[in-house]
Amino acid sequence: MLINNCFCGYIFMNYLLYEFSLCAALALMLFFGGYFLLGKVPDKTIFDNYLRSRQTMGVALLVLSANYLIHFLGGIRFANINAAILMNLSTYFLCYWLFSSALTTLLDRFYLTRKRFTVHLLGWFLFTSLSGFVLLGLAEGVIQQMGLIFMAVWLFVYGFWLARRLILTYRRAVKSFDDTHSDYIAVYVRWMSIFTYWAIIYGVSCGLLTFLPDKYVFLWILSSIPFYIYLFCSYQNYLLFYEQVERVLEMNQDEEGQESGSETSHNIPQFYEGIARNLSKWVEEKAYTQPGFTIEDLARMLNTNRTYLSSYIKNTYHVSFREWITGLRVEYAKQMLREHTDLSVRRISEASGFLSLSYFTKIFAEKEGCSPARWRKKMEEIHQ
Repeated sequence: MLINNCFCGYIFMNYLLYEFSLCAALALMLFFGGYFLLGKVPDKTIFDNYLRSRQTMGVALLVLSANYLIHFLGGIRFANINAAILMNLSTYFLCYWLFSSALTTLLDRFYLTRKRFTVHLLGWFLFTSLSGFVLLGLAEGVIQQMGLIFMAVWLFVYGFWLARRLILTYRRAVKSFDDTHSDYIAVYVRWMSIFTYWAIIYGVSCGLLTFLPDKYVFLWILSSIPFYIYLFCSYQNYLLFYEQVERVLEMNQDEEGQESGSETSHNIPQFYEGIARNLSKWVEEKAYTQPGFTIEDLARMLNTNRTYLSSYIKNTYHVSFREWITGLRVEYAKQMLREHTDLSVRRISEASGFLSLSYFTKIFAEKEGCSPARWRKKMEEIHQ
């Protein structure tokens, strides 16, 4: 009797934890999803893509909220485990697409098309139908278990494929930033990379915990709360920098289209001599210490073409435009640290063209193996 009472108490406590975690996560997801759909953004055309992305993410959160709500109000996991698994698999498959589409759209405004939407929607319908057949149409046994394994593998492969595509889009965007801008624009979109890897771990756990014992489910639900808070805060913070990043992306995409029909690369080297001469004068004038300029700005100053200039920098210095400019700025900062001991590191950072002291310190440490202050002290000790 005592054992039965303890067992019943354990089940009741586990159910309470499950309900509490669902309620907490559901409240946040409903708020975040509703805000993403209805929240205002600046009334500018350039924010249309941000709004499209945020609304797509809002739909994803509300779809997940509907899943949580059915679990919370209907207790479907305890009433019919196979129906609960089917609902979860169908929800996760759809949300994988919505999550990845929302983030990819921020980096590629042409990604979300009607054709792509239709293809993935048909894939979701096929996946849900087959899952329903396996879970509700087949008798329990080896065949059903094999079918479940197949559906789980399908879900994970689909999720990893979407994540890989997003990461590749992110890396192309970062490369584009580095090839065209003197400042570290990629820092504004780094959260997407962090979120994607976090989403992979979270998405895999979603699928796995669909099949695990009930007593562990509340841990996963509680762990989802910081995941959604990070997503919400990242979207809100990104709004502050979105216009700057989107203008860069639009400029780069437009220029790539224009350059695709221009002179081929084997005709470029004949222009190198003039570029080298003009670029040498530009470097001597320390013009690279001016923050915020692009390779397009520099090409206009040198009376040349962006394609030729980019090719010259890559073939001569074997680095991206940003890395080359950063190297020049670090060398200038080292000269300032040696010759102007009365100036603070922050002041030298600004005079060298760096927008952030933390970024200057990070880059300096990567190149010299120590902080700017420590490097200055070492130089003073050497020359004493």
